[in-house]
Amino acid sequence: TGSSDPYCIVKIDDETIIRTATVWKTLSPFWGEEYEVQLQPGFHSISIYVMDEDALSRDDIIGKVCITRDMLAEHPKGYSGWMSLSEVDPDEEVQGEIHLRVEVLGSQGGRRLRCSVLEAR
Repeated sequence: TGSSDPYCIVKIDDETIIRTATVWKTLSPFWGEEYEVQLQPGFHSISIYVMDEDALSRDDIIGKVCITRDMLAEHPKGYSGWMSLSEVDPDEEVQGEIHLRVEVLGSQGGRRLRCSVLEAR
């Protein structure tokens, strides 16, 4: 139909932490959602999957971005900007970007992740 019903899933080390709302019938969704979660001291990566909700079958994965612990260390004040989606299935072509703002707050003993899922295109 030329549009999707996108939503995002945020995973920390392959554990699903957050699911955004679905934005119906669009290729340029706006979420504007912000979340804060506790970070385990030894976490490795944060993955954000952009999904296409499908009422009749399994939801499709549009693409994902992965933010590693090292990437966050390179941006001690946080990262904000557009990130290109990468494929999850090597046989699928992926086009699109997601606009994120990610910050790690607190000290080693009590770190929190603040993730703002803004929009996609």
